[in-house]
Amino acid sequence: MESTQTQRPTVAERAAAGKDHRRSTPVSTHQGWGPASGRPDPVALIEAQNRTRDPDLVPVRHGRMLASPFTFYRGAAKVMAADLKDMPRAGLTVQLSGDAHLSNFGVFASPERALVFDLNDFDETLPGPFEYDVLRMAASFTIAAQNNGFSAEDTRTVTRAAVRSYREAMRDFAQMDTMDIWYAHLAEKDILEAIRQATVASKGKADKKAAKHARKTAEETIRKARSRDSLQAQSKLAEEVDGTYRILSQPPVIVPLRELDVSWGLTAEEMETAIRDQLRSYRASLQEDRRRLLERFEVVDVARKAVGIGSVGTRGFIVLLQGRDSGDPLFLQVKEATRSVLEDHLPKSKYRQPGARVVQGQRMMQAASDIFLGWTRGVQDNRYLYWRQLRDMKGSIVVEAMKPFGMELYARTCGWTLARAHARSGDPIAISAYLGKGEKFDDAVTDFCARYAAQNEQDYSAFASAVQSGRLRAVEGV
Repeated sequence: MESTQTQRPTVAERAAAGKDHRRSTPVSTHQGWGPASGRPDPVALIEAQNRTRDPDLVPVRHGRMLASPFTFYRGAAKVMAADLKDMPRAGLTVQLSGDAHLSNFGVFASPERALVFDLNDFDETLPGPFEYDVLRMAASFTIAAQNNGFSAEDTRTVTRAAVRSYREAMRDFAQMDTMDIWYAHLAEKDILEAIRQATVASKGKADKKAAKHARKTAEETIRKARSRDSLQAQSKLAEEVDGTYRILSQPPVIVPLRELDVSWGLTAEEMETAIRDQLRSYRASLQEDRRRLLERFEVVDVARKAVGIGSVGTRGFIVLLQGRDSGDPLFLQVKEATRSVLEDHLPKSKYRQPGARVVQGQRMMQAASDIFLGWTRGVQDNRYLYWRQLRDMKGSIVVEAMKPFGMELYARTCGWTLARAHARSGDPIAISAYLGKGEKFDDAVTDFCARYAAQNEQDYSAFASAVQSGRLRAVEGV
């Protein structure tokens, strides 16, 4: 009987393929970057995104982006996507985060209630060239370091640490068995052990002091994360009225449906009915055991909630549910899923529903994902949503407070984590062979980041001028 099974390439063939890509697209090609001729106006790209967003929240988005060149960079994924399309690429595809800047990493609870460190934002996820995520991540460290007033040397050190960690981790993953890659993750103890080792290796009083500060910051982040659950969210976001909890009004960031003026053509009652219908549809996207679990909760209240920087103005809600009684709350977050900014330049997603694109991309990249990840089609045409827990022991670092020692440690952690995420969907053997054992890739990407940081500064200035001139309206401090 003739076999129809496709023969898979050997390890040697996969490594050879990576080296072939290295010859056709040398890793040094990222060096000497400059903006392409006819580069789109960055302000116009931001305005284009605003057209489908809630008008009353668009100024909030602008105000948050206006805070610094770093916050502008966080909100300007569409701008960088337009620049990346002209970058050389090796042809090695992975599942991309699409927005892998350093603030989109953090700790959260695994289904087993252990804290893990991982990527945590997938609004732009899409299959594509692995370089896209590496460049976005590395450039975020350059821009954040400059924003914190680091010296040029410290900025280069932090940036190179992120890139080198990615390259070396990918080399390790290339040697690992397939299932070992799939189960690889960074737990709380791994992070603290890495800080301990760095503390032991540090020299001089200044380094010892910096290492002690980094450990204290990590321990405080972990402590806070452990306290952030639905019960804590209820104490912060809700009030008890006549024996029933309801979500507090904190406009414009949080507006309960009972007070919402912008109802998208629906009355408040119709909106609440729509959310309940959405909940039923959402449950159908979950696997059976999680669907049964969710059925033990009932909806108590719903509010619109603005989130993040780049997502501000897209549709977003929080839903307060109750289990056995008011002391058994569950907060779910509902976010609008739009087309990935990468779909302007890369093949369109195979998922017709953008919410499914986000959820499936997240499950592919994360070592452990929220048990309540799911998606629905919105009530209105061309609106799509995805669902997750609002607070599930989530924690993140305060970038603006980081010192060089701590940011370098964090850069290594993010580099390893991104490599692990890429190794799950891509070919770590081919990618590692492409990157090589030397530091040419590190040098080229670090050079790119310095140049892109300068371009980001110019874009930020253009954005600030647009606000000053009245072209864009901004509300700061919200």
